[in-house]
Amino acid sequence: MPKYSIVVPLHNEQENVTDLYDRLKAVMEVNGGSFEIVLVDDGSTDRTFHLLREIAAVDSRVTVVKLRRNFGQTSALAAGFDHARGDYIIAMDGDLQHDPADIPLFLEKISEGYDIVSGWRKRRIDNLWLRRIPSRCANWLMAKLSGVDIHDFGTTFKAYRRDVLEQVPLYGELHRFIPALASWHGASICEVPIRNTNRERGNSHYGISRTFRVFFDLITIRFLLRYLSRPLHFFGTVGMLSILAGSAVTMWLLLEKFLRHAARRRSAGRDASASLSRTHPPRTLLGRPRTPRPERRAHHL
Repeated sequence: MPKYSIVVPLHNEQENVTDLYDRLKAVMEVNGGSFEIVLVDDGSTDRTFHLLREIAAVDSRVTVVKLRRNFGQTSALAAGFDHARGDYIIAMDGDLQHDPADIPLFLEKISEGYDIVSGWRKRRIDNLWLRRIPSRCANWLMAKLSGVDIHDFGTTFKAYRRDVLEQVPLYGELHRFIPALASWHGASICEVPIRNTNRERGNSHYGISRTFRVFFDLITIRFLLRYLSRPLHFFGTVGMLSILAGSAVTMWLLLEKFLRHAARRRSAGRDASASLSRTHPPRTLLGRPRTPRPERRAHHL
């Protein structure tokens, strides 16, 4: 069984696959521990998978996982984690913006006893308005809502203990929030500064639209961290409020119906009395109608 597993999701990275493999192999062989490289093809439409198969054919330490379509980075990472056998797992992007030469920094911190070591792109070279400012705002908000004090949630470049990853569910864009989810289980977390290099080949797969997906996942994380062990506290509160609101509306409708019905009955009684007095003349005490008496005139003799 290998000690380390390097998990790399790839999507249309045919220009970088061979160089990535060569650099990963060189770094890990110098490190000295046993290792494997798990390369996940996330539904590439170019020659990425073909090149990965060629690499796996000549190096038994390489495992290739192919997804039928492009499921996204989180699903690709989850597939790679499922196939990884090492006690320590290092995840990174396949576009070479994560420098494999930084891997020893992660291994050093993991050996000190940390459960998760997160990369920190301390000096970013991305576009200021489209990447750096939205990323800084999102990272600040994530740190406040999750309670995990790290600077860079967005980078994939992280190292994990295997047993920690087994406790964390992955879907949506939640790979960015693994430290937050793991902290709920008591994981110890630290950061290491990493180099942030320009993409030399291929096209970027990230855009500003990712910010909105991350925002919705942030709401999910907030819910999971607060109610994961006691979901009835959330649903029960909502249910009780709904019951109280429904009961109040029902009582109001019943009261409204009763009051309106009583008012209508009183109004109908008054109308009937008025109608009766108009159609029938007043009667005497014996029940006979009064007849006007003839006018008497005095006769003078």
